[in-house]
Amino acid sequence: MKSKEIHECAVHKAFAKLTILGFELEDLKLDLKRGTIGTITIEEHERLIAGTERRIQIWNYIAKLIETNE
Repeated sequence: MKSKEIHECAVHKAFAKLTILGFELEDLKLDLKRGTIGTITIEEHERLIAGTERRIQIWNYIAKLIETNE
């Protein structure tokens, strides 16, 4: 695989991950709003939300690094 192809695949993979994490975050927030969080506590669910938001920040950073790497 050429360097350009690898770079392009990395960009696509990072943005796909960000898309999935965005869906997960929306679902977690909606579950909390509806009260459908299952057997975990509200605090535990809020930690899941915070963890997903942190992963989004990390993947945004990774995507930025990939995009700026020529």
